[in-house]
Amino acid sequence: MIMSAALKIAVVEDDAGVRTALQQLLRSAGFDAETFESAEEFLAHGNRDGFACLIADINLPGISGVDLVKELGAIGRALPAVFITGRRDAATMALTRQAGDVPQLYKPFSDAALFEVIDRVMQR
Repeated sequence: MIMSAALKIAVVEDDAGVRTALQQLLRSAGFDAETFESAEEFLAHGNRDGFACLIADINLPGISGVDLVKELGAIGRALPAVFITGRRDAATMALTRQAGDVPQLYKPFSDAALFEVIDRVMQR
């Protein structure tokens, strides 16, 4: 698994409890994790270039996680990304296909599953 304090991961999640838990988990594994409550907050962040990976909830209020990934690609700032979601419906699956080959995890997911998918997207 890729674990380095040099690797900074952005977590964009509207649920404060999930956001905090992910930040703590990632930090315990040696990552530098920074959290954002919304896609808009992430896009307004001054130093988006410092991130090595993005973990984004698909169903964020305002700009969705899928639209965030597409926007970053459109402005030349694409990041390896992982989608997280609590929804397993056809509409959510169709939405994620619009963003291309971005893996998704369904809440609740295991620590091991998260680290495995981060490792996979970082090696692309």
